[in-house]
Parts: sequence; structure tokens; C-alpha cells
Amino acid sequence: MKKVVCLLLLLGLGAACGSAPQGVIIFCAGDSLTELGYAPYLRKIMRREGYRAKVLNHGRSGNATGEYLRFLLEEKDKLRAERPDIVLIQLGTNDVRLDTDRTSTADFKRNLEEIISIVEDFRTRNGHKPRILLATIPPVPAGVAFPFGPESSKRVIADINPAIRAVAGERSLALVDNFSLFADSPGLLREVHPSAEGYRALALNWFKSLKPLLNSIR
Repeated sequence: MKKVVCLLLLLGLGAACGSAPQGVIIFCAGDSLTELGYAPYLRKIMRREGYRAKVLNHGRSGNATGEYLRFLLEEKDKLRAERPDIVLIQLGTNDVRLDTDRTSTADFKRNLEEIISIVEDFRTRNGHKPRILLATIPPVPAGVAFPFGPESSKRVIADINPAIRAVAGERSLALVDNFSLFADSPGLLREVHPSAEGYRALALNWFKSLKPLLNSIR
């Protein structure tokens, strides 16, 4: 009888351990600076620092906020099933292009708010809302070729990043300052896309903001 009880206890403990969340799931939302850039470096930093993490790279190269919003609306059931604990959002660089992707500041803010609303409807494996970190976008360096131009550089500072900061404040979201990272070290960003060193610095900047959350989740 004792053997049976012990076996049942072991089976119960095994089931409990098997159903418990393991590690942290991070959802990276953005454009090419995410898809082709910082996300792989963030994964390496997490592993190096001893964190068990699944980093989901949902960057979409070339996407302005309107296009990324459509992507989320079309794929939200599939994306919701990934159960992220933390969502990182950096969008806006393509919104300051001078071609058909150009987005008014009002539309940019509205798109960003809708993107956040969709993400807020996700649930973690424990049934909680994911933590959302919202980042300012890097500068657009002077002299970058079309479809960017001097107006693009000005709008990042005058329109887009102020809108991002406003949304973060209105929704009580953590704000990550990726603009200052590159403004203070322009050698990391000679074009719209950072250098490899710049991407590593971007990933590290995200990680510094993530770390307090990671310690509370794992």
C-alpha cells in the first residue's frame, strides 16, 4: 500500500512539474531592425547571462505601423497561442519614409495604440497579461538615401518619438530609450540600419530594461 501511495505522489509531482511554466517567452515586435537585427543578439545575451528564454522574432522587414497592425490582425490567434510573458515593441522607422509608407503622426499614434491593444489581449501561460516594453526608434542619419530624407530625420525627433513617449505614458508602459543609444554613439548607426556592433548594443539596451522583469518571472 505504501508503495502505491509513493508512486501516486511521484506521478502527481511529475505532472505538476511538467505543467509548470519553464523559462520566459519574449515576443519581439518590429520592423527589419528586429527581424534582421537585434533579436538574434538578444537570444545570445539571454543564454550567456543564464536565462532560460524563448525569443520569438516577429520582426517584419519594411513594415510601417499600418502594415504591422494588419499582420497582427491576420495572425493574432496564432500569435496569441505563443503565450508570451514579455512583448518588446519598436516600430516607426518606416513610417517616416518619403514614399507611400509615409504615415501621418496621428495615424502612427493610432496604429501604435491598436497594436498595443491587440498585444494586451494576449495571455501568458499563467493567464496574465504580458508585460509590454515600448521603445523609441533610432535616429535617421543625415544624408541617408531615398526613400528617407531630411524630413525623415526631423520627424523622428519632432513627431514619432514624442508620440511613442506619449503612448507609453498614457498606457503606463515601460519606455526603452533606443534613440539616445544611437544619438550618443552615432558610429553605431551610419545608415538606417545599425552596424553589427550597433545591433549588439541595441540588444544589450533591451536586456538592461528586461532584466528586472526576468528576475521576477523565472
